[in-house]
Amino acid sequence: MPKAHKPRRGSTQFWPRKRSVHSVARVRSWANEIKARPLGFIAYKAGMTHIQILDNRPKSLTKGEKIIIPSTIIDCPPMTLMGVCFYQKISIGSKKITSVFSEKLVKELAKKIQLPKKTKNKLDGVKDNKNKGFLESSKNQGFPEEFDDVRLLVHSNPKLAQIGTKKPKLMEIALGGSKEEKLNYVKENLGKDIKVEDVFAGWNSVDVHGITKGKGFQGTVKRYGVPIRQHKAEKTKRGIGNLGSWTPKRVQFTVPQPGKMGYHLRTEYNKQILKIGSDGKDVTPKSGMNHYGLIKNSYVLLKGSVVGSCNRAVVLIKSIRPNPKIVKETPQVDYISLKG
Repeated sequence: MPKAHKPRRGSTQFWPRKRSVHSVARVRSWANEIKARPLGFIAYKAGMTHIQILDNRPKSLTKGEKIIIPSTIIDCPPMTLMGVCFYQKISIGSKKITSVFSEKLVKELAKKIQLPKKTKNKLDGVKDNKNKGFLESSKNQGFPEEFDDVRLLVHSNPKLAQIGTKKPKLMEIALGGSKEEKLNYVKENLGKDIKVEDVFAGWNSVDVHGITKGKGFQGTVKRYGVPIRQHKAEKTKRGIGNLGSWTPKRVQFTVPQPGKMGYHLRTEYNKQILKIGSDGKDVTPKSGMNHYGLIKNSYVLLKGSVVGSCNRAVVLIKSIRPNPKIVKETPQVDYISLKG
């Protein structure tokens, strides 16, 4: 009798197989940066189009010729620097010392968190235990003398985009530069807007952190790629034959079973930046983008597709492991399709 061979169903690359808790991806690693500037940006996926560029890859068979490639349009309304967090290194990592917030906070933040009460040009501490870890007391409005790292507390401005909501996305973003440069950057820009041109200047690729499309409750054929059984199969066609071996006396995790699919946190590395524009009219059809609308802010064109659905927030950060094969010079864009 020949040896039975049954390939496993489903990938173990991502485990556990669970859905994301938040609609904004969590970033765990940040790249190093010499200049004092944010290492990430919260943007919104608007849709896809195709563009014509002049191929500038040195070893490409179409070098110097015009080629058509797919591209994703990322709408980038400016972020607001609402506060900063100071950290100090300890034996097991970093410990937050204090948080300092801007005196002027937009009223839309009340949809997301409890805003601190204002006194005479000072902010009172938050009494709500739910947000106590996020909005700490900052009565003195002063920066600590001893610290090792600074992180930026930023929020997006979705009311400037065409996604139909005013609730902002909040995130803590790393800051590049030395300790003195970080402190100077915070003092100059606290409470101000951060534009995408100031963050991505000089970068040729980014990492995209996002949440995939939610597929709902799906069966084993679509969820794990189980083959469809023949028409004479007993009981079911789009399902598995059994739940596993007799022993061990339990159902193992490797057995494909129906369940909810999609809405997972995923990271796409080294997405090439094709263009950073300041006016959305260059990429927006007259009727607007399908399922999005008009792009009225700065935008970024990325090569290829991007994880997630339209209107969903994505986090663009500096590449933590840049691909040396990606050409540093941005290719010349000759044509952008405006067919909605």
